Amino acid sequence: MIIVSEIGDKTFLLAALLAMQHPRSIVFIGAFLALLVMSILSAGLGHILPTLISRRYTVLAASLLFFVFGGKMLVEGLEMKPGTDKVQEEIHELEIEIREKTGDEIDQAGLEEGSASTRQLTGPNRRRNSSLKRSKSQDNLSPSNGLKNLSYFLFSPIFIQTFIMTFLAEWGDRSQISTIALAAAHNVYIVSIGTILGHALCTFLAVMGGRWLATKISVKYVTLGGAILFLIFGVLYLYEGYTWIDELNLVVVDDLPPVKVDNSLS
Repeated sequence: MIIVSEIGDKTFLLAALLAMQHPRSIVFIGAFLALLVMSILSAGLGHILPTLISRRYTVLAASLLFFVFGGKMLVEGLEMKPGTDKVQEEIHELEIEIREKTGDEIDQAGLEEGSASTRQLTGPNRRRNSSLKRSKSQDNLSPSNGLKNLSYFLFSPIFIQTFIMTFLAEWGDRSQISTIALAAAHNVYIVSIGTILGHALCTFLAVMGGRWLATKISVKYVTLGGAILFLIFGVLYLYEGYTWIDELNLVVVDDLPPVKVDNSLS
């Protein structure tokens, strides 16, 4: 469910665009940590809900949420045109947002020229660069340099920017609401692990080639598939809510003492 909800979503495209502009490892860890924190908070909130209200009403509320999001996604999917126009619009909006916050522009042509120039390094230049890299890597093995690199990594502007933008983009998203609903009705640890693994896979795909993948996969059919999945979960949770037996009101007849009937009164 997380994969269907996230592919082509704002957080997916955000990680893809940032990975085109900055080192992929920093973008991946920043985006994944933001989604990890969000998943844990959402699962914890869903785990608390059954302690506040009856579990039966929690399941029914989860069913209602799935119906609402499923219906919304179904309408959006039917209104979409086949193709990648919707993705291109979101990519353009995110590029403007990133440019406003960082002042940088994502130059795909520049990236391609940079990759081409690196391929042109041959002969003595390549050997000289490889020797320089080996010497630098040996210098970075010291503990002081390791701590310095770690602190630079965690407090780098790229990492902080990726973390904050991903966290804010995910807040209130349908994947967050789905995590809360699933954690309220099922084991919170299983839901947390599944959600984290789903976000890790989506973030990895986004960083490695999310823009290409988003332009090749029709968002219309992904949205319709997600809508059907949400509606199916809504039906299952609705059935579970109506057939739920409250353990507190369940009386076990076998544990009651035997009742003696006085036949003399008859």
